[in-house]
Amino acid sequence: MAAAFSTSSLAKWGQRLLAAVLLGGQVIVHLVTRPLHRRNTIEQMAAVGPESLLITLVTASFVGMVFTIQVTREFINFGASTAVGGVLALTLARELAPVLTAVIIAGRVGSAFAAEIGTMQVTEQIDALQLLKTDPVDYLVLPRVIACALMLPLLTILSFITGMTGGLLITTTMFNISQTVFLDSARLFMSVWDLVSAMIKSVVFGCLIAIIGSSWGLTTTGGAKGVGQSTTTAVVTALLAIFITNFFLSWLMFQSSALNF
Repeated sequence: MAAAFSTSSLAKWGQRLLAAVLLGGQVIVHLVTRPLHRRNTIEQMAAVGPESLLITLVTASFVGMVFTIQVTREFINFGASTAVGGVLALTLARELAPVLTAVIIAGRVGSAFAAEIGTMQVTEQIDALQLLKTDPVDYLVLPRVIACALMLPLLTILSFITGMTGGLLITTTMFNISQTVFLDSARLFMSVWDLVSAMIKSVVFGCLIAIIGSSWGLTTTGGAKGVGQSTTTAVVTALLAIFITNFFLSWLMFQSSALNF
């Protein structure tokens, strides 16, 4: 019986994942062919960006400090203390800043999307929109996708700066590495492509979070219990999508560097 329940849940999850893929296709078509609801888009941008700023910066600062503590002592033992800033910069730009920011947004914003749209679905507000000849994709989904795609790169850049600041604070106060050495190392190791890759990842992650959260909301059934289940499953699915997509994006963006090395 447990196996049957598990199989049924997996099949339902697969159906909802397919619905999310189809919704993504609709978003692309509507983005090109339909007018944008500007007011909704601005409201969603405020929810994704400014309202998520504090938790994003706090997380980034402590991640940068913890990473620096773990790495610096080992680098000093190997006589490579001048490389600390560069290693932290590469790690933050290529992986930690975009991925951790996306994880925070998936937990905070993606869950809100699923809960809000799911509540509208079970209370038949989506049907009311359709009766008023308002397309839910145009009115609800597209503004959320645009908001996440625009705000996530900005949050990622701020996360990178904050993480580097936290690392700089630790190296100068705990390990007596000068600020000049730290920053020169970061400039030496990094290239413009590292920041561009972070922006590309952030846009992709933002679209995934918005589409998955919205799709899970639109396919919610079962009243309040269904809303709770949709919210939880949407966050888990968004996290899986972020991690899997991050692997393929990293492979495509940095494969040549690995081969050259």
